[in-house]
Amino acid sequence: MKDVEVKGIITPVVTTLNEDETFNPEKYTAFINKLIDAGVSGIFPLGTNGEFYAFNNEEKLEIIKTAVKAVNGRVPVYAGTGCVTTKETIELSLKVKDLGVDVLSVISPYFVAVSQDDIYRHYSKVADAVDMPILLYNIPGRTGNNIDFKTVKKLSEYKNIIGIKDSSGNFDNTLKYIENTDSRLKVLAGSDSLILWTLMAGGAGAISGCSNVFPELMVDIYKYWAAGDIKKANEAQKKIRPFRNVMQMGNPNSVVKLAVNLLGNDVGPAREPSNCTNPVIVDTLKEVFKLY
Repeated sequence: MKDVEVKGIITPVVTTLNEDETFNPEKYTAFINKLIDAGVSGIFPLGTNGEFYAFNNEEKLEIIKTAVKAVNGRVPVYAGTGCVTTKETIELSLKVKDLGVDVLSVISPYFVAVSQDDIYRHYSKVADAVDMPILLYNIPGRTGNNIDFKTVKKLSEYKNIIGIKDSSGNFDNTLKYIENTDSRLKVLAGSDSLILWTLMAGGAGAISGCSNVFPELMVDIYKYWAAGDIKKANEAQKKIRPFRNVMQMGNPNSVVKLAVNLLGNDVGPAREPSNCTNPVIVDTLKEVFKLY
């Protein structure tokens, strides 16, 4: 199994599409290069900001192959392989294993109502079946369930489960992962407003949707924190608040994609029905960009 150091600002890279909503690998490669040049610590195809929910498995494999080729070993590649069922998650993860990915990100089952015992069984079966580093992904606002810290603690018996991304937006939940599970597990902020606080509490970094839009700024949060300059890290952290406020005006990852386009990166539309073209949001983003 690969030994991957999980840390820093990891970008859940938006998936570049043509106007007919087909994947554009050339523009994807160009955008990934721009992110790496900006200093991000990892590239993550098919996260929430990559619209993992919008693609079939054949498309997902093409997107991941393109990401691995574009990165070319410069930073770790994290790939989202979580599906609703355990069976499909294992099948997709095994296919991805052969593509050169470094870490699998596995979202908890969504749509179906599941208990903590169900979540434990799901992840334990995936960990048994797939000999790769696995990062748990907690996003209860989208999945309808929260991965309890006690469940994470039980899952730490699997050495290939290496950490968790917490997108609950609940800092106390993040603290429980950091303080009450296994110190071996890396905890990553999934809410960009909590990056610095997660780092200061013992977290390892963040999977940052905003790093698609402001990669240098998000990297600064981590860079200044690592250098011990908390004042400058906090200044960088506070700068993203105006943009975060706009994200709440629509589907957040669709707003992120719109923002990336407005800043001159041709990444194409989000797949319908969640493409964001609201002129109010467009105008608000243009005003917010004047602050940066």
